[in-house]
Amino acid sequence: MAAPGATFRRLLPLSRWLPSRPLPAAAARAYGVRASGTGELVTHTGQVYEEKDYRRVRFVGRQKEVNKNFAIDLIAEQPVSEVEKRVISCDGGGGALGHPKVYINLDKDTKTGTCGYCGLQFKQKHH
Repeated sequence: MAAPGATFRRLLPLSRWLPSRPLPAAAARAYGVRASGTGELVTHTGQVYEEKDYRRVRFVGRQKEVNKNFAIDLIAEQPVSEVEKRVISCDGGGGALGHPKVYINLDKDTKTGTCGYCGLQFKQKHH
């Protein structure tokens, strides 16, 4: 692990010569399924093909099926869970269908803590 750290320390002084560019503003995500200009449904990854694209051959004679229940939309609908403790754990709540248990510290400046696996949000209830 010493090699990556040494490389980083060696390259850090060079960063002042890199051109500074303003970071692009974060684009707001459009929730739900949307259609392209050709009427084709766009998948959750943004997959859509032009009219003459050879990859459209897989949809000849059949409809493109797109799941309308995107996970990001379903998580956004979940309310923030209020908890009493300062440190909570999240395992996805599904037993074997869940995820590895992680601990979330709610004693930070942030208002809510978010699970990095499933996206559930937690907030400490102050007395």
